[in-house]
Amino acid sequence: MMTESGSQDTEIPVVIIDNDRNILELTSLILLKSGFQPYVADSAREGLELISCHSPELVLLAHMMPEMDGLSVLQRIKARFPETYVVMIIGKGSEGIAVELLKKGASEYILKPFNNRNLVVRLKNVLRIREIELHNRELQKKQERLVSEIELRNMELEKRVREKCDELQNAQEEIVQSEKLAAIGYLSAGVAHEIRNPLNSIALFVQLMRQTTTEPDHLVHQAKIINEVARIDSIIRKFLDSSRRTRLISSNVQIDQAIDNVIEAFLPQIEARKIKVNRQYHCIPPPITADPNDLEQIFTNLFLNALDAMSRGGCLVIELFAEDRRVIVRVVDSGKGIAKDVLPCIFEPFFTTKSRGTGMGLPVAQRIARMYEGSMEVEHSSSEGTTFRLEFPLFS
Repeated sequence: MMTESGSQDTEIPVVIIDNDRNILELTSLILLKSGFQPYVADSAREGLELISCHSPELVLLAHMMPEMDGLSVLQRIKARFPETYVVMIIGKGSEGIAVELLKKGASEYILKPFNNRNLVVRLKNVLRIREIELHNRELQKKQERLVSEIELRNMELEKRVREKCDELQNAQEEIVQSEKLAAIGYLSAGVAHEIRNPLNSIALFVQLMRQTTTEPDHLVHQAKIINEVARIDSIIRKFLDSSRRTRLISSNVQIDQAIDNVIEAFLPQIEARKIKVNRQYHCIPPPITADPNDLEQIFTNLFLNALDAMSRGGCLVIELFAEDRRVIVRVVDSGKGIAKDVLPCIFEPFFTTKSRGTGMGLPVAQRIARMYEGSMEVEHSSSEGTTFRLEFPLFS
């Protein structure tokens, strides 16, 4: 049976659970006169229903209950209603039980029989303790939230610092490489004229000799001299290309057309080495504003490296697509890959693993890509091949 007594204007709800009707009536009357709103129940089940309905700040709970002992009811209340404080009512001589009840979550205990004043004073003390403890819990939650927010902000700050440090390091590395390339270009420009003059004379005299020579061995040797002269001239051109150059914007360039032009120039070597070319143009992206000769030089250097890596045949894949307002080109070869200890150095001027290489092809190609606000990097390299990734922005 559940009953409700007293005026509805009182402030502090209290649920009283006891199977003794005299205790219920007496306690209810005392609390009603002292500023409480009592709700009474003579069974544990009805008391739990009252707590669920009224969310009281306090519960007065008898330890001895017929259908469920007070300890079990206490544990249920603490589990389901952690902000409801429980005061146990026990008989004299049960102080040992009271200690156990306090350990299990009771906030206070009162011995029967109790006087009116002592009951009210002790309940108000429990209410003050409850208010302080709940306030402390709220402060602790706020502290935990603040600590969590601070940790999150620190993590974000550390991430931004790492990103800025990486950007600074990349910028410093790019400045160092640009200075190297500029120094090489300055030196190359100074000596190119002095070297090319005698080279032109050598080539001219050899060609005159070929006109009067009939010996097959002599003709072979003269052809080799001309080839070496051409190779030296090619090296000089690469050095000149690595100088600090300005961005030459002459037209809108279709990257797919630039790729096709370079592949066409390499067809004799591609066919001689039995290399399969697979052009995967997922879309024809809009043109980019650039010098077509610059773009063709990038792909010339990339394809030269790819062909050198596949001297005994293989597959060259050129993938073209657009993503996030950028044109992306992936150049994939099926060569033996780039060694891990070599990979960090491949864009360094003069670094090469080839006996006849200059080490200028990839640095020049990367420099041209950056000149048009693009990028060039090794996306993947293993014993099954290497993938270079190029990106250029779309401004249209």
